[in-house]
Amino acid sequence: MSASVRLAIDVMGGDFGPRCIIPAIARCLSTHPGLKVILVGSSESMHEQVTHYPLPQDRIRWVPATEIILADDSPASVLRHKRDASMRVAIEQVRDGVADGCLSAGNTGALMVLARSILGTLEGIERPAIMAALPVSGKACHVLDMGANVDCSATQLFEFAVMASETVRETTGLARPRVGLLNIGREVHKGGKVVRDVSDMLRRCPALNYVGHIEGDGLFRDEADVVVCDGFVGNVVLKASEGLALYLQSELKQALAANRWLRLMSPLLRSALKPFGERHDPARYNGASLLGLNGVVVKSHGAANQLAFETAIERAMIACRAGLPKRIAHKLAECRLQL
Repeated sequence: MSASVRLAIDVMGGDFGPRCIIPAIARCLSTHPGLKVILVGSSESMHEQVTHYPLPQDRIRWVPATEIILADDSPASVLRHKRDASMRVAIEQVRDGVADGCLSAGNTGALMVLARSILGTLEGIERPAIMAALPVSGKACHVLDMGANVDCSATQLFEFAVMASETVRETTGLARPRVGLLNIGREVHKGGKVVRDVSDMLRRCPALNYVGHIEGDGLFRDEADVVVCDGFVGNVVLKASEGLALYLQSELKQALAANRWLRLMSPLLRSALKPFGERHDPARYNGASLLGLNGVVVKSHGAANQLAFETAIERAMIACRAGLPKRIAHKLAECRLQL
């Protein structure tokens, strides 16, 4: 990863703002010599963190922004107001060619609406989609849409599959990512008309490695590298997965605390379980890609800690270096000719 990347980062977004984001930026600048960062936000809010985590002045640029988009701000109101919000200004850096990509931990709906309005979509794309990675068997299963589009047509789901397949191929090195369609059964006749229609489209596209329908448990059985669904289902899957992980962690801690012998063995158990925890640590999979836009935009989880935000920065760098929008546009044109 030697090519230079200019990344515009909304420093005011997320639950923790600069006190999490600045240390993550400092760490990534020290480990990635090709990274240059455009810090977008209030300099007063960043001052204390920059004092504790000095940044190389030749590789950063400050762009002031006086407003912050809050978690409860509606996307519609954000479009009309808050013209100097840090999220909007960061996206504008990509539009103006100053940055190769944008990263924010702010309001997801506002980020999608602003990115679509400011950057526009790739030619022929009906709707952009949000793709996130879930930890599965020590690797990532990429799922989309994660909430941007509640109701989707067969054409839109087909476009999601193409965009995700090309993104995973370019960013992970998988030559032929396995693409699955989330459904209530494996049989071809299962599911609603939209699911059956998009399944037929995917089968007729040899450019994609379509493996058929995937049931909910198949997400965690490493049956596909890309799983396609509408935004309603995808968001439910994501939240349920996060909730289940936290629940299991809580149950394990309670079980260990309730048994005297297990408490005595806790140092050994922690050591034995450490690799498991690292493989399934959500922080190592942070960074959702907004696909279908004329520019690279990555969304970090709002509650991301420093490690998680570092992961999001690295994902954004990979996407920028791959030139994802152009790659996706080319792949879409190829796949449309095969239908």
